[in-house]
Amino acid sequence: MKRLYYITSDVDSAEHIANDMHQKGISDWHFHVLSKDRVGLYRHHIHSANYLHEFDVVHSALRGTIIGVIIGLTLCITINSASGYPALSLPLMLLIGALFGTWLGALIGLTHENYKIARFHNDIEAGKYLIMVDVHKNEETKIKTTMKRYYPEAKMSGEDSILINPFKGHMGALRM
Repeated sequence: MKRLYYITSDVDSAEHIANDMHQKGISDWHFHVLSKDRVGLYRHHIHSANYLHEFDVVHSALRGTIIGVIIGLTLCITINSASGYPALSLPLMLLIGALFGTWLGALIGLTHENYKIARFHNDIEAGKYLIMVDVHKNEETKIKTTMKRYYPEAKMSGEDSILINPFKGHMGALRM
C-alpha cells in the first residue's frame, strides 16, 4: 500500500474529502487527518490520526529492538568468553536486549514527531490539515484524479509507503 499526503487549510474541505473517500470505499482504517484542531475534527466526524501516526513510537521501537539485540549479542559473547557459560544464555540475552531496547525505543518515540510527517510540521503548526490516504496500487490513480479534479484546494504534498523502515529517518536519541 501507498500513503498519499494532502494539505488543506480548512476543516470543511477535510470533511468533504473524508465523505468522498468513504463513498469511494476508503475506510477509516485507511483515511486519517492530522491537525492541531482535534475538537474540529471530532465535531465534523472526521477520523483523526492516532498517536502511532503522530509520534515516532513504532519507528523508534524498531530501532531500539535492533540496538537491544546487538547489545544482548555483545553481552552474551563477552560473558560467554569470560566465564564459559553455556550457549543457552544466548537466546535469553538476545530476548532481554530486544525487549529492553523495544521498550526504551517506544518511550523515546513518544517524545519525537513521526519521521514520516516531520516534513509537514510547519503546515500542521500553522493550523492546516494533513490528510493521509492509504491506497492500493490499483486505486491510486482514481484517488489522485478525484482529489485533483474535485478538491484543488487540497495540495498534493507527497507519497510514501505505509511500511516503517527503521534505517530511515532523522537522527536523535536511539536513532541509528
